[in-house]
Amino acid sequence: MCLGIPAQVVECGEHYARCRSRGEELRIDIRLVGAQAPGTWLLCFLDAAREVIDAERAAAITAALSALAAVNAGETDLSAFFADLDREPQLPDFLRTTHP
Repeated sequence: MCLGIPAQVVECGEHYARCRSRGEELRIDIRLVGAQAPGTWLLCFLDAAREVIDAERAAAITAALSALAAVNAGETDLSAFFADLDREPQLPDFLRTTHP
């Protein structure tokens, strides 16, 4: 299984960037996304950037990865990792039916 890991650019070269992800420094191949400014978030697979993402998406993915680590450690209460799940599920508008 391959997981996408969010990494934030610290310093960028022509083909590789020095990035930080979850307290770890990584050397990321950026040839698919091009050079990026420091502070930019990348979604990386196998030490290669595949997509430029925003900070909100990076935070959501990081929370999911932290939840996975918590499950592996035996935790069962995952509510802290998924704040958006503390609500009643809603159907999208196009799936809702209205009856006259």
